[in-house]
Amino acid sequence: MTEKLTGITVAVIGGDERQIVLVNKLLHLGAEVKVMGLPERKELTGCDFCQDFLEVIRVANAIILPMPGTDFEGNIITALSKQKIQLTQQIFQSIPNEIPIFVGVAKPFLKEWARFYQKKLIEIAELDEIAIPNSIPTAEGCLQMAMEKLSITIHGSNSFVIGFGRCGRTIARMLGALGAKTTVFARKTADLARIKEMGLNAYNLDQLTGLLPQADLIINTIPIQILTENRLEVTNREALIIDIASAPGGTDFQAAEKLGIEAILAPSLPGLVAPKTAGLILAEALPKLILEQISLPETNKVGGKKE
Repeated sequence: MTEKLTGITVAVIGGDERQIVLVNKLLHLGAEVKVMGLPERKELTGCDFCQDFLEVIRVANAIILPMPGTDFEGNIITALSKQKIQLTQQIFQSIPNEIPIFVGVAKPFLKEWARFYQKKLIEIAELDEIAIPNSIPTAEGCLQMAMEKLSITIHGSNSFVIGFGRCGRTIARMLGALGAKTTVFARKTADLARIKEMGLNAYNLDQLTGLLPQADLIINTIPIQILTENRLEVTNREALIIDIASAPGGTDFQAAEKLGIEAILAPSLPGLVAPKTAGLILAEALPKLILEQISLPETNKVGGKKE
């Protein structure tokens, strides 16, 4: 049964088309929604559009930031609005400790503030109920980009996937289904066994360097620098690199440019290639997460006071 949010005030700060879909669902479930950094569109009829961040914080039971959160200066991502919203340390400190703050991926400074001030910061991008469904538009976005950029077909190409997490697994499966000669690099014995079971080529990550000259397409999913300058020097110059790891990615982009290798940093693909689907994924998961995390007096919780 769908959880109801009657009596709950949710602040949605910034975002993109995904937040439009999410806000619509929150309103449908009975939440009072305070919005900043989104345009006044008919889908958001019933929202309270706000300008004062501190006032929004004062009344909110839960705060939802965009999936990419902020830039490194604390400016909240507002892809659909020119409204500038900066999450300063002072503003962050003023958020009551019991209020959940949902964000896709938090920048290091935000994590540090949360630890220092003991705030309830919840990164949702890595939660299974969001990450696994999101791997589908991510994989489709990678394939779309590869088809547009490569001068060869995916079918028959030497396609490498670095990492075998939620996204890596889906990308590898789709590449294999399209007839690519798919090679996946991982570390865990169980992952390597699963890759082989899927009928794909499996190699330990330590073997990556020696195989890079063969690659036509390289998709990196690991958020540490894997494709270093030394590795790029032996990489096929005609290869396309798509790096979907969180910024700054796992590729030395300056070295790639110097070597003439096309390398694209492409995080947050779900919001770019399939914003409605990505928004529905958030709309499905976040109401339950909000109810699990909020701290309200028993009389204000859905269903009234417990006996």
